[in-house]
Amino acid sequence: MLPFTLEKVTSVQAAIAAASSGRRFIAGGTTLIDLMREEVEQPAHLVDINMLPLSEIRIEGSDLVIGALARMADVAAHPDVQRLHPLIAESLIEGASPQLRNMASIGGNLLQRVRCPYFRMHDAPCNKRTPNSGCAAIDGLNAGHAILGTSNHCVATHPSDVAVVLVALDATMQVRGPRGERSFPVEELFRLPGDTPHLEHTLLPGELILAVRVPGGPYSRRARYLKVRDRASYEFALVSAAAALDVGDGVIRQARLAVGGVGTRPWRLRTVEKAMIGRAPDRKIFETAARLALEGARPLSDNHYKLELLPRTIVRALEMTGEAA
Repeated sequence: MLPFTLEKVTSVQAAIAAASSGRRFIAGGTTLIDLMREEVEQPAHLVDINMLPLSEIRIEGSDLVIGALARMADVAAHPDVQRLHPLIAESLIEGASPQLRNMASIGGNLLQRVRCPYFRMHDAPCNKRTPNSGCAAIDGLNAGHAILGTSNHCVATHPSDVAVVLVALDATMQVRGPRGERSFPVEELFRLPGDTPHLEHTLLPGELILAVRVPGGPYSRRARYLKVRDRASYEFALVSAAAALDVGDGVIRQARLAVGGVGTRPWRLRTVEKAMIGRAPDRKIFETAARLALEGARPLSDNHYKLELLPRTIVRALEMTGEAA
């Protein structure tokens, strides 16, 4: 690990000022420190933001508000989260080991870097690590890589589980920076790789995530997160699905659906949602709608299996929502 300085701040204003001069935020550090040890990340100056008052979890009207520094474990165990949005709690428990959940913050989870092995290999080209150097995964070992949202410059999947759920639930995020405060959908935080895969999110220089706001809805309680992976714990998704349905009078009135492990960012499936509205919640309509998830898919040499696994995972997640109701 290369030498670096560490500065602690106690106010949001001081944190933003420090970041505006080129320093990097650090909270739980579960991704950043790991990458610094491997010299994939080489920040010279870090700003410790753990003392900022951004860890509160509260209810405002029908919305759940989660502070950016709330730890994954605290969010998953919070009674209001379990009562109003069990889907969030489920994804957090599935997303990391207990040790990592105790350290990792919600804001940091959303900004975690990709798990493509070539991203960490200094002797392999990676456009995310070194712009315009190439992508070793496209013609290399790519069984775990994306089939949606890829480009000729990057095929890495976004690794966060809870991000998939927040995108499905239309969550928004509140950020503050040198130009003031703004809010936008969590879905808009994540950029497609295009020809600039090293630019992964839409935060402006110096901006700090303050909180995530999750609106309530009649679908919130009838919701499940299904994660398919190579082993039962401490593993990233091959395919995952966050599904929530509002069912009344025998038909689906509202649907929320997003998937992970297949896209270069958490992937909302509005076409699939629309195909289910007004239909009975049965396996036949789930299977018909789930096939629409493959629109635009571009499999690589080793991940054709995701073309079959993705719709099957969606169907099972949708069936599981009935068990949660």
